[in-house]
Amino acid sequence: MATESPSVRSTVRQFFSLERDVLVLSLAMFAFSLGFQMTGRYLSEYLVVLGASPFVVGLYGSFGNIISAVYPYAGGVFSDRVGSRYALTLFGLLSTLGFLFWLVAPLVGPLDLGALVLEPWLWIFVGLVLAQAWKSFGLGATFAIVKQSVPDDRLARGFASTETFRRSAFLIGPLLAAGLLFLVGGGSESDILPGFLYVLGVAVVFGVVATAIQHVSYESDADSFGTEFEGVSQIRSDLADLPAVLRPLLVADTLVRFANGMVYGFFILVITRIWELDVTLFGVYLNPAVFFGVLLGVEMVVALVSMAPTAIAAERVGLKPVVALGFTVYAVFPVLLIFAPADPLVVTALFAFSGLRFAGLPSHKALIVGPAERDAGGRVTGAYYLLRNAIVIPSAALGGYLYDSDWTVDLPAGPLEVLTAGPELAFSVATVVGVVGVAYFVVFGEEFAAYA
Repeated sequence: MATESPSVRSTVRQFFSLERDVLVLSLAMFAFSLGFQMTGRYLSEYLVVLGASPFVVGLYGSFGNIISAVYPYAGGVFSDRVGSRYALTLFGLLSTLGFLFWLVAPLVGPLDLGALVLEPWLWIFVGLVLAQAWKSFGLGATFAIVKQSVPDDRLARGFASTETFRRSAFLIGPLLAAGLLFLVGGGSESDILPGFLYVLGVAVVFGVVATAIQHVSYESDADSFGTEFEGVSQIRSDLADLPAVLRPLLVADTLVRFANGMVYGFFILVITRIWELDVTLFGVYLNPAVFFGVLLGVEMVVALVSMAPTAIAAERVGLKPVVALGFTVYAVFPVLLIFAPADPLVVTALFAFSGLRFAGLPSHKALIVGPAERDAGGRVTGAYYLLRNAIVIPSAALGGYLYDSDWTVDLPAGPLEVLTAGPELAFSVATVVGVVGVAYFVVFGEEFAAYA
């Protein structure tokens, strides 16, 4: 009997047949993802508008990496103590408050404390501490649910179904932001500030609505999310207990993510600051910030279209080749982008190509959680991401330093006579690090037995 492929129709049907609590959590995840995706990819430009340097943008990225490393365990410990319902409500309120901090930052202005002046962009850092709170709850539990609900040889399909819904917010969010930016300042105006304040206002509304719905509708009586993590005391043993098969994947993944973290926050600055790349479509002028939102939409369309077919392909060729494909796109995209001609068609094609990095994401997740024991998916996932994200912490700061510097070094020999810091160097180094990660995975990465 043929198995049904995860088509859009079957994915929708599976989604709405979920248990009530999982459905509520999924809808809340969609709403908060909309808020994050409307705002997150524009925050680098927002920081610059508020007076931050590119190096500060890099520091902001590394600050976000710290939060990504620490929050999943901290959120799990807190959920164990107070219960899932109240933890979810608090996390939702904190995330909404974070969006609000981002909204009011330019209205506060510099605060002169005598020996110290607090610049408006500092509130973006404060807002990030709060805005990321809701995401701290679900990482390990989400992996564990799929692990417990899907046969081992269909893990990639299971993750493809959940990722399709989550990533749809990644498509809608940037396009909605681009639409608001266009309506408020889409003519010849290049400053994103007026329109982005509207974007942040909408994100606040999404956060309020999602928090209210999940608090009223979520029933935690049978929920076991909070028991997936046993507290900070388990970190050392959980790291030691990572399946040996995951170690090559972890090394390669860390290198690839380090490379991406070096330049991820600067993609928008390449479009809006270096190239100032605008476009006129069907007689409608799109300034660089609006066009960037369109590029993100193109990227995510390719991601959504490609995830399910590659998950099916993984059942034939294995998880490793599909994961290697995603890693390769991650690695080569930075150098392709920074040295591309400032042509809208070329750049659009590059962002479409970038969408293929998400094609390997379901297989990547299956390869992480697959070797775990059936009741240990949350702990394995939490330990894996804790270690990976901790190592990746300095990546954005390093990228920001290279991007924002102007030093030169005379080389004794080779194809280059002078090495010059700047965006080209930052993006090139990122690609070199990423390619090393890809090569390591190709040589040492192991296949999950269920797909071998």
